[in-house]
Amino acid sequence: MRKLPAAVTAALVVAGLPAAPAISATGTPPPAVESSAAPPTAEFQKVTLNASPGEPIDLAVLPDGRVLHTTRDGRVWLHDPARRLNTLAAELDVYTHDEEGLQSIAVDPGFDGRDNRWVYLFHAPPLDTPVDDPSTPGVNEGAAPDVGTDEDWERFTGVTRLSRFELVGNTLDLSTEQHILDVEADRGICCHVGGDIVFDNDGNLYLSTGDDTNPHASGGYAPIDARPERNPSYDAQRTSANTDDLRGKVLRITVGEDGSYTIPEGNLFAPGTEGARPEIYLMGLRNPFRMEIDPVTDDLYVADYSPDARTPSPTRGPNGHGKWFVARAAGNHGWPHCVTPAMPYHDRDFATGADRGAFDCSAPVNTSPRNTGLTELPPVEQPDVWYPNEVSPIFPGLGSGGIGPMAGPAYAFDPVTTRGRAPIAWPEHYDGVPLFYEFTRNYLKGFHPAADGVSGGTGGLAGIEDVVPGMSFSAPIDMEFGPDGALYVLEYGRGYFQENPDAELSRIDYIGPGGNHTPIPAVSADVTRGEEPLTVSFSSAGTVDPDGDRLRYEWDFDSDGRIDSRAVSPAHTYTEPGVHTATLKVTDIGGRHRGKSASAEIDITVGANEAPVVTFVRPTPDLDFAFGDTVGYEVGVSDDQPVDCSRVTVTYILGHDDHGHPMSTASGCTGSFVTTVPEGHDVEEDNLRAVFVASYTDPGLNGLPPLTGSAEVVLLPTG
Repeated sequence: MRKLPAAVTAALVVAGLPAAPAISATGTPPPAVESSAAPPTAEFQKVTLNASPGEPIDLAVLPDGRVLHTTRDGRVWLHDPARRLNTLAAELDVYTHDEEGLQSIAVDPGFDGRDNRWVYLFHAPPLDTPVDDPSTPGVNEGAAPDVGTDEDWERFTGVTRLSRFELVGNTLDLSTEQHILDVEADRGICCHVGGDIVFDNDGNLYLSTGDDTNPHASGGYAPIDARPERNPSYDAQRTSANTDDLRGKVLRITVGEDGSYTIPEGNLFAPGTEGARPEIYLMGLRNPFRMEIDPVTDDLYVADYSPDARTPSPTRGPNGHGKWFVARAAGNHGWPHCVTPAMPYHDRDFATGADRGAFDCSAPVNTSPRNTGLTELPPVEQPDVWYPNEVSPIFPGLGSGGIGPMAGPAYAFDPVTTRGRAPIAWPEHYDGVPLFYEFTRNYLKGFHPAADGVSGGTGGLAGIEDVVPGMSFSAPIDMEFGPDGALYVLEYGRGYFQENPDAELSRIDYIGPGGNHTPIPAVSADVTRGEEPLTVSFSSAGTVDPDGDRLRYEWDFDSDGRIDSRAVSPAHTYTEPGVHTATLKVTDIGGRHRGKSASAEIDITVGANEAPVVTFVRPTPDLDFAFGDTVGYEVGVSDDQPVDCSRVTVTYILGHDDHGHPMSTASGCTGSFVTTVPEGHDVEEDNLRAVFVASYTDPGLNGLPPLTGSAEVVLLPTG
């Protein structure tokens, strides 16, 4: 169990990296702490729960151990650990022009599955926002113009909505929606619309929101272009620095029984403050994609994404820095005026390019003509951690590379979860240690708070610890501890705004020295599609138990939760058309500990419907390309049904290595995109590329659901 304050001063080891010393507000490190051994990676096991998670965004673990996760295109998936099945819990209609869609999911703290079944979603309803007309391939009506008038911008005004729905059995009942809160959105243009949802021990709901601002025309520094003819999305002072706007914030509310909400005490602005929204708890944030609440102390851990500039500028300000901090009180965290109180950006006249001087971080002023809130803002708070692309001299344990900070959960050790036949709860070593993970650097760290436990840079960290350093991750996008004490992890995978091959939902178990491993199932079939009746021979070849234990095999051929066969490699004849998911569950029934199980799936398509095959006719990867070019596309689709080009969608993505920003989406088999000029990037050093992803979904046939095919082409700049 958590021991305070002693547990927050726990000793640590840094595997292969020096401990990061605690820092003062001036950056002077005090003496380093001593270290003790952490559990080695060999004492943990990563168990795959869903190897086909779609384009995964966020997860939530229910009190009974079921796991929900969202995909950006509007689906909510549910993993049932008892039956080892993955089923679709809901599908929302969402707006997905660039980064928008279905974002975060959270479970009500009072959820019991009976009287309280509330699940919260943060999503972008379609509304009447313009979308591309596929009959006009030379025009993308769904893209907001960079230059225009207020009338042009108003057409693209939307919201990202916080709602809650009841989970009835394994289905999220969309008819039970309670609409709680709308956050403003400027649609049709990139970027930063992510959010996260957490609850404290008093039941208050915290919602993080991005700045909804395009960073690609500001040289990688502060995007504060307030010219009247410029799309408002290029000015972050209208959102993050605007006390009358909910974007670029952490909001804090208390939701009532009917879905309405009240304002708890302690937010940044008291109700009734003119020009300020009382929902705001933290302001001055760029894209706080992940935050977590300490389940014991109620400390709020927040990570905020970095701008892109690699080097500081005497007329623009500091280079990009990711941030992490502990929030115990309301405050202003600086964006787009300052990184820290000692690292200001410069005000800039974007019409003339003139430098107006550095912002005053102790008393920032928002003079943007698009600011609808207070002009004089609270002073900028000091983060606990801030780091650039290169190795930080203050936090060398974070290494170097891209900047994608994610605030992970803090573990609350409970000895009850370590008892039983086959415990998987993490050890007491991590009690009170907030985790930190990096989307771009693919690691997991433990942040050990300083002895005084004070945030805001006066306490900082006692050290940074490698956590399961021998375990591989592929763009981790969310994680949380479950009621069983294991760590649940959602990985986005390396790729661009589709289901990536290495995306997965998994669980990281602590098995201890010489502990019992979960078996690793494998499933295959001699045929995976054909007309009914279709006889399929299944195989479990490749299934292993790392401990060599005897295994029990259970096959569910149609995801109805009933065991259809206990054979090692059975056969089954499908007589009904449809896409049937066959699941193999394997359980170890020998050894010192018994009962650990895992599953694997394979889809069998029965009926006369083939998945469409999508290809790019143009562009081709060998195209002579430079950023700023207009790139025309032509998509070819072959299918066993007539092809309807209006069902083709193509997304242009500004790629950095193997992740990126979706810049625009169009419809139709032909069209074009004006590619982004990525200011503030070194094209070669940042490994920039233009990525085009095409998808086509047929309408379904002969009782079969719609099937989707996709294709991708990557253009490397040659000039």
